[in-house]
Amino acid sequence: QVQLVESGGGLVQPGGSLRLSCAASGFTWNYYAIGWFRQAPGKEREGVSCISTSHGSTAYADSVKGRFTISRHNAENTVYLQMNSLKPEDTAVYYCVTRVWYGSTCPLEAAKYNYWGQGIEVTVSS
Repeated sequence: QVQLVESGGGLVQPGGSLRLSCAASGFTWNYYAIGWFRQAPGKEREGVSCISTSHGSTAYADSVKGRFTISRHNAENTVYLQMNSLKPEDTAVYYCVTRVWYGSTCPLEAAKYNYWGQGIEVTVSS
């Protein structure tokens, strides 16, 4: 069965950095899209970034472009989200997601993902 385990969240000051990790298991690594969504209190869930495990192509929300970088380590079945120049508005619970994906550019719509991790908190505050 598919399992996604997030790690690396926590409290960081504005302008700081964090790296989230998503360890995936229970499926063949090729031909999947793996991504990150987030949900802040009182707000809708937002697609942050995703990566295609086969093509390596990526997608980012406009709100994080230039600050966040998604990458994959195929040998370890792990996806990372490097978050730099963090802002208070980045505070949210971050979820790792996945689905079978044969295309190139992965989607950033929550309804298109059928596997979700438990989520991990990221708090950006001084």
